[in-house]
Amino acid sequence: MGYAHEYATAILHRGRIPMDPADFVPNWSDGPRKTKFYPGTDSLPLPDCGYPADADLDRGLARGSARPAGGEGAFDLPLLSGMLRDSYGLTGRRLGVQANTDLNALPFYPLANWSRGTASGGGLYPVAVHWVSGPGAPVPPGVHYYSARHHAMRRLLTGDVTGEVRAALGDGAPGPETDQYLVLSVKYWQNAFKYNNFSFHAVTMDIGACVQTWRMWAGARGLRVEPALWFDEERLGRLLGVDTEEEGVFAVVPLKWSGTTGTTTGTPATTATATATPAPAPAPAPVAVRHRDQERSRTVLTFDALRRMQAVTAAGATERPAPEALAPAAAHPAPPDRPVTALPPCPPLTTDVRTALRDRRSSFGRFDARHPMTAEQLAACLAASAAGSTIGGDTGGHRLAKLYAFVGHVDGIEPGAYEYDPGAHTLCLVKAGAPGAFLQKNYFLSNYNLEQAAAVLVPTVRTEAVLDAVGDRGYRLVNAVVGAIAQTTYTTASALGVGCGVALGFDNISYIEELGLDGTGEAPLLIMMIGNERPAPADFRYEIA
Repeated sequence: MGYAHEYATAILHRGRIPMDPADFVPNWSDGPRKTKFYPGTDSLPLPDCGYPADADLDRGLARGSARPAGGEGAFDLPLLSGMLRDSYGLTGRRLGVQANTDLNALPFYPLANWSRGTASGGGLYPVAVHWVSGPGAPVPPGVHYYSARHHAMRRLLTGDVTGEVRAALGDGAPGPETDQYLVLSVKYWQNAFKYNNFSFHAVTMDIGACVQTWRMWAGARGLRVEPALWFDEERLGRLLGVDTEEEGVFAVVPLKWSGTTGTTTGTPATTATATATPAPAPAPAPVAVRHRDQERSRTVLTFDALRRMQAVTAAGATERPAPEALAPAAAHPAPPDRPVTALPPCPPLTTDVRTALRDRRSSFGRFDARHPMTAEQLAACLAASAAGSTIGGDTGGHRLAKLYAFVGHVDGIEPGAYEYDPGAHTLCLVKAGAPGAFLQKNYFLSNYNLEQAAAVLVPTVRTEAVLDAVGDRGYRLVNAVVGAIAQTTYTTASALGVGCGVALGFDNISYIEELGLDGTGEAPLLIMMIGNERPAPADFRYEIA
């Protein structure tokens, strides 16, 4: 039994047994940037990308998550630019009167709240996106860092090093043969300065949220995003010029690129009319980015549990599991002996994905129980969240997560705790009665009144079973799945015009007891509040994209 089991237990019990360091207070004045900073590097501004109205969320979910089909489309530079802008780029400034603790600081420009399509724990956005480009792209080959604040690529290295990425991926990697890759890493200090040892739990969800945004965005455009979570992490860390104790490399996304076919990584791209694939190039000599991120903080702390989790989840990084390895960890079907409530058909999600992402925000205490949700809206959120619970690539096709719903204020559905059955599209009663008092009692923060939410959705995963099946690196998969569900729920709520908020600050053990999950191995890892908000709120929005 690896260390990830111990860490998972500590996470579940942290509401009752605080994780070390229990007395930790962030030094806000010496915090890091919300981005990496590479002075002296060239900047490549990215082009604009239109988004067709028919690229709606229904299409994005059908192709991007539950039923990946086609994959006939190919990326080009405008499409890559659009996907990055709509997922991690800054799209506007927001200053709404709400209940979060940072409200007093938001009017000041240095502390402004900039909206992004993808959610992030604590609004910290620690995921670093690197584009490793080969000859097939319309820019010189090299390694680029996506500067979200400028919507531009910072060139870190010039030359075709895509052979290093392909070698790190190894045999059986998902996605097309290509010479274009997105590599996702996390510089832990960008999150750990606030969340210390809890940081690993939070940032692994951020990876899933980012990848799921890409899958929905690309799916609606007829494109495919298939992430690899298993690869030679040390090799890619060396290529990016990072210390893998301080910055983990979490995912690689191969991109099918327009104008190339049958491309072997590390060799010149062939044209679309080519009839043969070039022979593989010799293994490249070790190469690394020489530019280094310049840290803002004068004092950078390290945290033992965070470092140990990085070490143990990186140790088995090259041992990609077989497709059926996760079958024993798949979600169990709903018990057959529970009262069942049929859900109505889901309304169409005709909002285009770009609009849904740009309208997405956290409700932060603005829910209003006087305006219940409809059963159709709840059904759409549940069905979409279930569809978003698989992230493709080398993560297998098994559904690892279940969804539970604490229903408080939904027209036509009695208050109570339910399990969602995605196959039958029904709610199975777990416990009758209004859940508001339980929900608020077991929430740690003051930025939400959970009783006012129409429903609280709770994804669960059999974390221990996943770790037993694929080893400690499976912890990254567990949280990536949960992060993907959260992002899908946020985006669906936005498309429906209802509020949404996601939180990690709750007593996990109380939820296990309330839902009767003792003995099932299911771990509730976050809560997702949905519902209508108070009308005509005080708000300020300034769009910059």
